[in-house]
Amino acid sequence: MRRLAGTVCALLLAACGSGEQASTPAPATVANGPVAAATSRPADTAPAGMARYDGYGDLRFGIDEKAFADAWQGDLLRLGPPGQACFCQAPRWVKTPSDFAFMFEGGRFVRYDVGTLKETAPGGGKVGMRAEQIRTLYGARASETPHKYVAGGRVLRVTAPQGVGVLVFETDARGRVTRWRAGMPPQVDYVEGCG
Repeated sequence: MRRLAGTVCALLLAACGSGEQASTPAPATVANGPVAAATSRPADTAPAGMARYDGYGDLRFGIDEKAFADAWQGDLLRLGPPGQACFCQAPRWVKTPSDFAFMFEGGRFVRYDVGTLKETAPGGGKVGMRAEQIRTLYGARASETPHKYVAGGRVLRVTAPQGVGVLVFETDARGRVTRWRAGMPPQVDYVEGCG
């Protein structure tokens, strides 16, 4: 299990600070305001319907690590060695870290990654959908580029209808969404995660 977690962590952490990014717009301003406390939840279950363009549930992009931990009110497993500027944390209920993780950079919450059918992206996108369905759901807000590592795969980048945040959907060569993420530029565009 440690070997699997280490491998997943390496993949999630591979690009923070390496400069490897997909085409990236100018960084957006990150909010520093207070965050409302998240609703308490059993440690072994995932909350439903919490994905947002500007964060996850009551957790908004830009809050610091302490405010995030206070609002989350649950155990988090740090993925990667201490002392790194960019790292991920996964809730204890996550069986495989690649299924769901929160990214922090410079002490701030900046992104979350989803690789499971259990979560639905803002606007309705999900793992398993076809690229055509994603384009239909998000319309002109969705741009598409070839995947950096998956031959025939695509990356669909969706801007928020208003406000802060970006969604990124990755597909396999058959055009099926294999994972998605939400976050702030430039971190949402890091292809390999943190590094």
